[in-house]
Amino acid sequence: MQPSTDALPADLPAPVDDGAADHLRGMTLPDVALTATDGRTVSLAKLSGRTVAYAYPRTGEPGKPALTPDWDAIPGARGCTPQACDFRDHHAALRARGVAQVFGLSTQTSAYQREAAELPHLPFPLLADPHRAFAMAARLPVFAAGGQGLLARLTLVIDDGVVAQVFYPVFPADRGAQQVIDWLDGAA
Repeated sequence: MQPSTDALPADLPAPVDDGAADHLRGMTLPDVALTATDGRTVSLAKLSGRTVAYAYPRTGEPGKPALTPDWDAIPGARGCTPQACDFRDHHAALRARGVAQVFGLSTQTSAYQREAAELPHLPFPLLADPHRAFAMAARLPVFAAGGQGLLARLTLVIDDGVVAQVFYPVFPADRGAQQVIDWLDGAA
């Protein structure tokens, strides 16, 4: 697949590590059922092997304005499509390093995510947490924009339901998969 042409502006504000994800490393994930864009119901807590799950705030709708006019000014908000394309473009490299499955995770509905997954031809499903049941149970970092609670951008490496590594905050958004690859190469 070709790399994403949805380049991120160089002047996006960088998020800071506020410690909101510090509790995740070593955590046994809560058993919460999430709807996947491929029709399955997935619990990240029950998956065998190594899983990579990246959280993102939301994908925009083509031809529609951003959720809020100041979207690009919110540190870490912009970049969901480049993030998804980064994981798409590095999917084979992750699999070659023993990653059994990759998922994207947001608070958007599965119906909306199906459209988002088709556009960049993702080889992995997206998981929907529209009521934030998983986000609240795991105490994932969130932020508010446009009157909605959204997931902060992070990546979890999960081994048999236990978080082995956390990348937070992920910035720029299109570098998350490479962070995981670098960690896997150093951890091997």
